[in-house]
Amino acid sequence: MSRYLAFDLGAESGRAMLGSLEGGRLTLEELHRFPNTPVTVFSSLYWDTLRLWLEIQHALALAGRERKLVLNGIAVDTWGVDCALLAADGSLIENPRHYRDPRNNGMVEKAFKAVPREQIFEKTGIQFMQINTLYQLYAMRLTGSPALERARTLLMMPDLFNYWLTGVAKAELTIASTTQFYDPRRQGWAVDLLKALDLPHAILPELVPPGTLLGPLLRSVGERAGLAGVPVYATGCHDTASAVAAVPAGADNWCYISSGTWSLMGAELDAPVIDQRSLALNLTNEMGARGKTRLLKNIPGLWLLQECKRAWATEGRDHSYDDLVTMAGTATPFSAVIDPDAFLEPGEMPAKIAAHCKSNGQAPPATPGAFARTIFESLALRYRHVLESLESLLNRQIDVIHIVGGGSRNRLLNQFAADATGRTIVAGPSEATAMGNVLIQAMGSGEISGLAEARDIVARSSALDRFEPRQTADWNRAYEKFRGLKAGE
Repeated sequence: MSRYLAFDLGAESGRAMLGSLEGGRLTLEELHRFPNTPVTVFSSLYWDTLRLWLEIQHALALAGRERKLVLNGIAVDTWGVDCALLAADGSLIENPRHYRDPRNNGMVEKAFKAVPREQIFEKTGIQFMQINTLYQLYAMRLTGSPALERARTLLMMPDLFNYWLTGVAKAELTIASTTQFYDPRRQGWAVDLLKALDLPHAILPELVPPGTLLGPLLRSVGERAGLAGVPVYATGCHDTASAVAAVPAGADNWCYISSGTWSLMGAELDAPVIDQRSLALNLTNEMGARGKTRLLKNIPGLWLLQECKRAWATEGRDHSYDDLVTMAGTATPFSAVIDPDAFLEPGEMPAKIAAHCKSNGQAPPATPGAFARTIFESLALRYRHVLESLESLLNRQIDVIHIVGGGSRNRLLNQFAADATGRTIVAGPSEATAMGNVLIQAMGSGEISGLAEARDIVARSSALDRFEPRQTADWNRAYEKFRGLKAGE
């Protein structure tokens, strides 16, 4: 039996998952779970990065000093786009900003004044979103950030933790591709783009593919944890890349939805698609394991419900997610339709959804169950919208949609997705990101051969649920209303 430790850090929480490989099966055990709570200072939103590092060290000690585990590898994946800036001595200059920081507002349009939209897409093939690292750095440039002037190294969030684990500063490919300054055709940094925006490029580290052995744990880290010399791998450091590596897909025409805070919906390809059609559809080309490209759309996902839940809790109405799903199941169908992409900034989500409904001539939801149903139905309709874009661009029908990640446990949303798209939904595994993290480590160590074997292992190791479409005229009518909200895309 081989054992790998996967750190999976999401926008709400982080986990340390122990993955054990034996007999062609993978089992997972949660060693440690911890919150990931951003911190507001004045109007700026930061990640509590040192707290996350403390939790990582605590989990290492649980594995080493407490459990006396012998580990074959350690790896870290996180959400995309956010980065850390290091000084010449390798120290962290300031806490990394959260991608929802209001400093990013309006930066996409300001960047277009320096470099046309078409040129940025031609270089990067990435969907335009103000959260992208490119616009975060441009905001720093336009506001005269002293941190940018002092920076000698830029590390994406998982690369930062890898650096603290090993002392090795590298840029893993899948997370680098979320920046919107990675050139997938040249397979290097888009230096000309950075120069055109007066952004530094010498601070960017060497790129390495997922599965790269970075080195052993630093002696100081290993001694504190009771883990000496354990190999640390650059896994699919973008959590979605790890999740897609664990999609239990066969040979059928399939796409995926990595469902959680975000819904990342796309197809796995052998090469990026960077042309006028993908630009018009605002699709993104991110890198995957084993040289694959993930052609996808970033959709605000269950974060809408998370934000509603948080708002209700401040009012003394603390509903569990399971309760909200149950209430949504009995709420009136299609009482309102919203555009999930209209909600990016945190705070007062029920009020924002109500205002959105009123501005589109609809009565807003009146109860938590109605809000939850509106969110689920609208997400399912957005999935159909993106499915049509993917099929149009790829010129083929997609027959099966694999939903992985925590959102795959939401049976109501899974059925809505089947009904809205008219496609078979295969749901699971819910722990796809951690499984992919472990399996990419195993590829790096030579224990498994590649994606096909990894996906066979996932299929043998997971309980999967199928949802068949029960298409009704009501879904088609709701979709026409939804398309009206998305006019112009």
